[in-house]
Amino acid sequence: MASEVRRLRGVRSTWVVVAGALVLNAAVAAFTATRLPAGELAVPDAVRSVAAVVPALPLPLTALAAAVLGALAYGNEIRWPGLPASRVTAGRRLTALLAKSLVVGAAALLLAVAALGANVLAVWLALPAGVDASPLFDPSGLPAAPFAAGGAGRPLAAFLALSVAGGWAGLLITSLVRSAVVGVLLTGALPALLEPTAGLLLHRTGRNWPVWVRELLPFQYGLDWVRSAADRTAGALDGVVLAALLAPAAMLVLAAVLVQSRRRSL
Repeated sequence: MASEVRRLRGVRSTWVVVAGALVLNAAVAAFTATRLPAGELAVPDAVRSVAAVVPALPLPLTALAAAVLGALAYGNEIRWPGLPASRVTAGRRLTALLAKSLVVGAAALLLAVAALGANVLAVWLALPAGVDASPLFDPSGLPAAPFAAGGAGRPLAAFLALSVAGGWAGLLITSLVRSAVVGVLLTGALPALLEPTAGLLLHRTGRNWPVWVRELLPFQYGLDWVRSAADRTAGALDGVVLAALLAPAAMLVLAAVLVQSRRRSL
């Protein structure tokens, strides 16, 4: 763990990615805020602005930046091995991969929290004069249950979880392909593979993507009839859909473990 933290802090690319992500997030959040319609600021509009969601991208910018950090964590290990040749047993390789996962997950979470703070400030400063954001930015005006349907708690919590998942996906995929660039590209392609499956299962159960999910993943890859289905999901995802989303993640972890157990180097 200490070695991974030192590596993460000591590589220039880490700080370049973090600084670039914060600046780009704030710029996108400010630009989105300037295009908000006049009147009281709605929760979905506020979430999309604060999360700096770009409709053309499959994931929020922060999740993509976390994926880059995860991919670089493994890519730098390939370029500058930190595990001596005499200590590359399967157990030590898996332990090193677990340490990288913990460090990358913590770094992704800190990056997401910092991005949210910077984005909130950027949105507050860039809001047009005709937009009333006092119910959302004034603590006395916040709803009593922010995690209830229609509140901002769920999408913001999903934003944090999505950032951590992006970092882990970038790390694990790079551990399979041993290329940071390919790992980031495949991580960005994952939503294109997962959304149709989950959308089909939702359609078969008579449901549609929850609104708070669409606020963070606006680039929908499913069929039009999946998007236009009646939105009857105000709560959490169906268990079957959740299993469909978690199954690829479990397969990715299993593949990474199997590959590390058969290799002679990390």
